[in-house]
Amino acid sequence: MIKNGSDFILNKPIVMVGLMGAGKTSVGRALSRQLGIPFIDTDKEIEAAAGCSVVDIFSLYGESEFRRVEQRVISRILNSAPSVKVISTGEGAFITTEVRKELLKKAITIWLKADLDILVKRTNFRDTRPQLLNADSRKILSQLINERYHIYASADITVETKDESLRKTLNKVVEALNSYIKEKEKNV
Repeated sequence: MIKNGSDFILNKPIVMVGLMGAGKTSVGRALSRQLGIPFIDTDKEIEAAAGCSVVDIFSLYGESEFRRVEQRVISRILNSAPSVKVISTGEGAFITTEVRKELLKKAITIWLKADLDILVKRTNFRDTRPQLLNADSRKILSQLINERYHIYASADITVETKDESLRKTLNKVVEALNSYIKEKEKNV
Protein backbone atom coordinates (compact mmCIF):
# COMPACT_ATOMS: atom_id res chain seq x y z
CA MET A 1 0.00 0.00 0.00
CA ILE A 2 1.26 3.47 -0.78
CA LYS A 3 0.07 6.91 0.14
CA ASN A 4 0.19 9.11 -2.91
CA GLY A 5 0.22 12.87 -3.36
CA SER A 6 -3.57 12.71 -3.25
CA ASP A 7 -5.73 11.87 -0.26
CA PHE A 8 -6.11 8.16 -0.90
CA ILE A 9 -4.19 5.00 -0.14
CA LEU A 10 -3.69 2.89 -3.24
CA ASN A 11 -2.97 -0.83 -3.02
CA LYS A 12 -3.71 -2.21 -6.50
CA PRO A 13 -3.42 -1.26 -10.16
CA ILE A 14 -5.58 1.39 -11.79
CA VAL A 15 -6.78 0.33 -15.24
CA MET A 16 -8.10 2.75 -17.85
CA VAL A 17 -10.83 1.34 -20.13
CA GLY A 18 -12.96 2.81 -22.91
CA LEU A 19 -13.16 3.28 -26.65
CA MET A 20 -10.30 4.42 -28.85
CA GLY A 21 -9.90 8.17 -28.59
CA ALA A 22 -11.34 8.39 -25.06
CA GLY A 23 -7.94 9.38 -23.65
CA LYS A 24 -6.89 6.18 -21.86
CA THR A 25 -3.21 6.51 -22.72
CA SER A 26 -2.90 10.29 -22.28
CA VAL A 27 -4.85 10.40 -19.03
CA GLY A 28 -3.26 7.19 -17.77
CA ARG A 29 0.25 8.51 -18.39
CA ALA A 30 -0.60 11.83 -16.67
CA LEU A 31 -2.18 9.98 -13.72
CA SER A 32 0.90 7.81 -13.26
CA ARG A 33 3.11 10.91 -13.22
CA GLN A 34 0.89 12.63 -10.68
CA LEU A 35 0.79 9.57 -8.41
CA GLY A 36 4.46 8.71 -8.91
CA ILE A 37 3.76 5.13 -10.03
CA PRO A 38 4.64 3.24 -13.25
CA PHE A 39 2.55 3.48 -16.43
CA ILE A 40 2.02 0.53 -18.78
CA ASP A 41 0.30 0.64 -22.18
CA THR A 42 -0.96 -2.88 -22.96
CA ASP A 43 -0.86 -2.30 -26.73
CA LYS A 44 2.86 -1.45 -26.50
CA GLU A 45 3.44 -4.58 -24.39
CA ILE A 46 1.53 -6.70 -26.93
CA GLU A 47 3.62 -5.25 -29.77
CA ALA A 48 6.83 -6.02 -27.87
CA ALA A 49 5.69 -9.60 -27.17
CA ALA A 50 4.56 -10.20 -30.77
CA GLY A 51 7.39 -8.35 -32.49
CA CYS A 52 4.97 -6.43 -34.71
CA SER A 53 2.34 -3.69 -34.53
CA VAL A 54 -1.25 -4.13 -33.38
CA VAL A 55 -2.37 -3.31 -36.93
CA ASP A 56 -0.10 -6.08 -38.27
CA ILE A 57 -1.35 -8.59 -35.69
CA PHE A 58 -4.95 -7.85 -36.73
CA SER A 59 -4.19 -8.14 -40.45
CA LEU A 60 -1.92 -11.22 -40.23
CA TYR A 61 -3.67 -13.25 -37.53
CA GLY A 62 -7.11 -11.72 -37.01
CA GLU A 63 -8.89 -10.19 -34.05
CA SER A 64 -9.48 -13.45 -32.16
CA GLU A 65 -5.74 -14.22 -32.03
CA PHE A 66 -5.05 -10.62 -31.00
CA ARG A 67 -7.56 -10.99 -28.12
CA ARG A 68 -5.85 -14.20 -26.94
CA VAL A 69 -2.45 -12.47 -26.89
CA GLU A 70 -4.00 -9.42 -25.21
CA GLN A 71 -5.53 -11.55 -22.45
CA ARG A 72 -2.19 -13.25 -21.68
CA VAL A 73 -0.31 -9.92 -21.66
CA ILE A 74 -2.87 -8.19 -19.41
CA SER A 75 -2.84 -11.11 -16.96
CA ARG A 76 0.98 -11.00 -16.85
CA ILE A 77 0.97 -7.23 -16.24
CA LEU A 78 -1.65 -7.48 -13.47
CA ASN A 79 0.27 -10.22 -11.69
CA SER A 80 3.76 -8.73 -11.96
CA ALA A 81 5.56 -6.28 -9.69
CA PRO A 82 5.06 -3.58 -8.82
CA SER A 83 1.47 -4.22 -7.82
CA VAL A 84 0.56 -0.52 -7.89
CA LYS A 85 0.65 0.97 -11.39
CA VAL A 86 -1.54 2.62 -14.02
CA ILE A 87 -2.46 0.44 -17.00
CA SER A 88 -3.97 1.65 -20.26
CA THR A 89 -5.83 -1.07 -22.16
CA GLY A 90 -6.92 -1.33 -25.77
CA GLU A 91 -10.57 -0.53 -26.45
CA GLY A 92 -11.61 -4.17 -26.79
CA ALA A 93 -9.85 -5.60 -23.74
CA PHE A 94 -12.63 -4.90 -21.23
CA ILE A 95 -15.18 -6.39 -23.64
CA THR A 96 -13.51 -9.82 -23.37
CA THR A 97 -15.33 -11.53 -20.49
CA GLU A 98 -12.28 -13.23 -18.94
CA VAL A 99 -10.21 -10.03 -19.09
CA ARG A 100 -13.05 -7.97 -17.60
CA LYS A 101 -13.52 -10.43 -14.70
CA GLU A 102 -9.79 -10.39 -13.90
CA LEU A 103 -9.61 -6.58 -14.10
CA LEU A 104 -12.65 -6.10 -11.85
CA LYS A 105 -11.19 -8.54 -9.32
CA LYS A 106 -7.58 -7.33 -9.23
CA ALA A 107 -7.68 -3.63 -10.16
CA ILE A 108 -9.61 -0.39 -9.93
CA THR A 109 -11.14 0.14 -13.36
CA ILE A 110 -11.86 3.62 -14.70
CA TRP A 111 -14.03 4.04 -17.78
CA LEU A 112 -13.24 7.19 -19.71
CA LYS A 113 -16.57 7.85 -21.41
CA ALA A 114 -16.58 10.21 -24.39
CA ASP A 115 -19.33 11.12 -26.83
CA LEU A 116 -19.22 10.23 -30.51
CA ASP A 117 -18.09 13.65 -31.80
CA ILE A 118 -15.08 13.68 -29.48
CA LEU A 119 -14.10 10.12 -30.41
CA VAL A 120 -14.33 10.89 -34.14
CA LYS A 121 -12.30 14.08 -33.71
CA ARG A 122 -9.58 12.30 -31.73
CA THR A 123 -9.28 9.24 -33.98
CA ASN A 124 -9.42 10.80 -37.44
CA PHE A 125 -6.20 10.83 -39.44
CA ARG A 126 -4.52 8.08 -37.38
CA ASP A 127 -3.37 4.83 -38.95
CA THR A 128 -2.91 2.97 -35.66
CA ARG A 129 -6.56 1.98 -35.23
CA PRO A 130 -7.13 -1.34 -37.08
CA GLN A 131 -10.92 -1.13 -36.97
CA LEU A 132 -10.97 2.36 -38.51
CA LEU A 133 -8.59 1.76 -41.41
CA ASN A 134 -10.34 2.38 -44.73
CA ALA A 135 -13.70 2.78 -43.00
CA ASP A 136 -16.27 5.39 -41.99
CA SER A 137 -14.99 6.15 -38.47
CA ARG A 138 -18.21 7.85 -37.35
CA LYS A 139 -20.29 4.83 -38.35
CA ILE A 140 -17.90 2.31 -36.72
CA LEU A 141 -17.51 4.33 -33.52
CA SER A 142 -21.29 4.77 -33.27
CA GLN A 143 -21.72 1.01 -33.62
CA LEU A 144 -19.04 0.38 -30.97
CA ILE A 145 -20.76 2.82 -28.59
CA ASN A 146 -24.04 0.91 -29.03
CA GLU A 147 -22.35 -2.46 -28.54
CA ARG A 148 -19.92 -1.64 -25.74
CA TYR A 149 -20.97 1.24 -23.52
CA HIS A 150 -23.26 -0.98 -21.44
CA ILE A 151 -20.27 -3.28 -20.80
CA TYR A 152 -17.87 -0.43 -19.95
CA ALA A 153 -20.52 0.75 -17.46
CA SER A 154 -19.53 -2.17 -15.20
CA ALA A 155 -16.19 -0.45 -14.50
CA ASP A 156 -15.64 0.65 -10.90
CA ILE A 157 -15.54 4.35 -11.85
CA THR A 158 -16.95 6.29 -14.80
CA VAL A 159 -15.47 9.65 -15.77
CA GLU A 160 -17.05 11.58 -18.64
CA THR A 161 -14.47 13.25 -20.83
CA LYS A 162 -15.36 16.35 -22.77
CA ASP A 163 -13.52 18.47 -25.28
CA GLU A 164 -11.38 19.80 -22.43
CA SER A 165 -7.77 19.99 -21.35
CA LEU A 166 -5.88 16.92 -20.21
CA ARG A 167 -5.43 18.63 -16.81
CA LYS A 168 -9.20 19.03 -16.37
CA THR A 169 -9.87 15.38 -17.24
CA LEU A 170 -7.02 14.27 -14.98
CA ASN A 171 -8.47 16.30 -12.09
CA LYS A 172 -11.86 14.62 -12.63
CA VAL A 173 -10.19 11.19 -12.58
CA VAL A 174 -8.26 11.94 -9.38
CA GLU A 175 -11.40 13.28 -7.69
CA ALA A 176 -13.41 10.20 -8.72
CA LEU A 177 -10.59 7.90 -7.57
CA ASN A 178 -10.42 9.68 -4.20
CA SER A 179 -14.18 9.30 -3.72
CA TYR A 180 -14.14 5.64 -4.76
CA ILE A 181 -11.29 4.67 -2.42
CA LYS A 182 -12.72 6.67 0.52
CA GLU A 183 -16.04 4.89 0.03
CA LYS A 184 -14.32 1.49 -0.09
CA GLU A 185 -12.27 2.28 3.06
CA LYS A 186 -15.44 3.41 4.86
CA ASN A 187 -17.18 0.10 4.06
CA VAL A 188 -14.33 -2.10 5.32
